[in-house]
Amino acid sequence: MSETKAIATPNKTKEILKKYGFSFKKSLGQNFLIDVNTLKNIIHHAGIDEKTGAIEIGPGMGALTEQLAIHSNKVVAFEIDQRLVPILKETLGAYQNVDIVNQDILEADIMQVMKDHFSPGQDVKIVANLPYYITTPILMKLLMDKLPVSSITVMIQKEVAERMAAVPNTKSYGSLSIAVQYYTEARVVMTVPKTVFMPQPNVDSSVLHLELREKPPVIIDDEAFFFELVQASFAQRRKTLRNNLVRFFADDIEKEKMEQLMQDINIDGTRRGESLTIEEFASLANQFFPHTKRNNN
Repeated sequence: MSETKAIATPNKTKEILKKYGFSFKKSLGQNFLIDVNTLKNIIHHAGIDEKTGAIEIGPGMGALTEQLAIHSNKVVAFEIDQRLVPILKETLGAYQNVDIVNQDILEADIMQVMKDHFSPGQDVKIVANLPYYITTPILMKLLMDKLPVSSITVMIQKEVAERMAAVPNTKSYGSLSIAVQYYTEARVVMTVPKTVFMPQPNVDSSVLHLELREKPPVIIDDEAFFFELVQASFAQRRKTLRNNLVRFFADDIEKEKMEQLMQDINIDGTRRGESLTIEEFASLANQFFPHTKRNNN
């Protein structure tokens, strides 16, 4: 399909909106892409080729879906808005390798959908322009479901992308950085101005590329406890690690005992959470876990 006929142009987008009398729902965070070059760059950074299976979340009117259909083997797109299903059937009618699933991604059995739509052993990647308001819940579901996908490439709010890819001792680094980097290697690969969307959002976006790890970078005795401890360490960013953890473990570990446990693994309680690496958080979690009520052994 030539670029002049592509969905992702201002004129084509307006034409489709008018034809269907479509109005944007703020509650669904709908911002449609109207720039083909941006889409092609996303496809490039996602590493899509003719053998790849692609999962898309929130196809809208099909601008990114169309480029995925052109460059990949098969596309499965999850769209929550029933009003967009007939529009997608028209805009993507020329492509036989696209299936639309009218479901909320947060409630979908993605594993089953993958079994139904992709070949066994096929390399599947997730590529999406995610709504700002629900970015983190969607990404955490994708990661915690441990889906057999090789990478996730998403366009999200610039600030959130920076937090997910952040390193220790930076303002953006926090519990979200660690949660994402426990499962993936995270890189911000491009910045996208708000001018390439309709309607325009208030902030710029970034494309975040997440390469799924075969195994986490650290060995953890209890994953749920590890994530709890990480969140507790950032509960009040300006407070020391000691102060945050004393508060969190008030019913489990006495302050003096906690001091000793931290000393034993050479972690200074006067540091702040943002200075600890994922390896240090793992040591801390494994050190504390046997002394808590969460450990039933």
